[in-house]
Amino acid sequence: MTVSSSKRTFAHSLLIPLLLLATIWIIHTLQWAMGWHLGATFGVYPRTFSGLMGILTAPLIHGSWEHLASNSLPLVALTASVLYLHRKESTIILIFAWLAPSIWVWVAGRPSYHIGASGMLYALAFFLFFTGVFRKDRLSLTIALIVVLFHGSWIWGVLPIQEGVSWEGHLFGAIAGIILAFYFRKAGPPKKKYSWELHPESSDDAIEPWNYQHIIPPPEGFSYPGMKSPDSENEKGPAEE
Repeated sequence: MTVSSSKRTFAHSLLIPLLLLATIWIIHTLQWAMGWHLGATFGVYPRTFSGLMGILTAPLIHGSWEHLASNSLPLVALTASVLYLHRKESTIILIFAWLAPSIWVWVAGRPSYHIGASGMLYALAFFLFFTGVFRKDRLSLTIALIVVLFHGSWIWGVLPIQEGVSWEGHLFGAIAGIILAFYFRKAGPPKKKYSWELHPESSDDAIEPWNYQHIIPPPEGFSYPGMKSPDSENEKGPAEE
């Protein structure tokens, strides 16, 4: 991939998350301006027929400006990273990360309205992290660690220790990300091999500078003080056993 094509791909990878973020901000602005409570209509309410709508819409709804602001940067960073680094699998990854946490919350969550994109973000962060582990993909691993460390509270988000926080959505999102990483662990291009990692079969005449087992004989007539000639080696007696 050339530099120009890489820049175009990166720009295209930013387009979808930026449009998604703009949509979420518009929805929240309308909710704030009109005094609506969209979570009660479009959130996930476990084990109810009306709560099924939230499986599709809950990631678009946020309870406060603080809630929305804390999710905005990770949304762009994680979604763009998946689109850029995992283009072939990105559609399945994003759909699964969007739907699976909400579906599992609907099945097993507390009887309350669950809203926000955090479940999806946990899925993407854990997908990138464990992709780095399974594939030895350092870039995916680094991006996930930067996002998680930037939002230190994410580490505790999967535990039921914060009132008013859907830890179930976070936990199910993390599980979804691990499942995705394991499923796609063999997908994508093979890991790049560097010259020092390669050990091709070569003929006896082949000289590879990094292979210390090859030696170059001295030129004819070359000698140094104390150098023994082949004839002197032959004059030695038998080795004692």
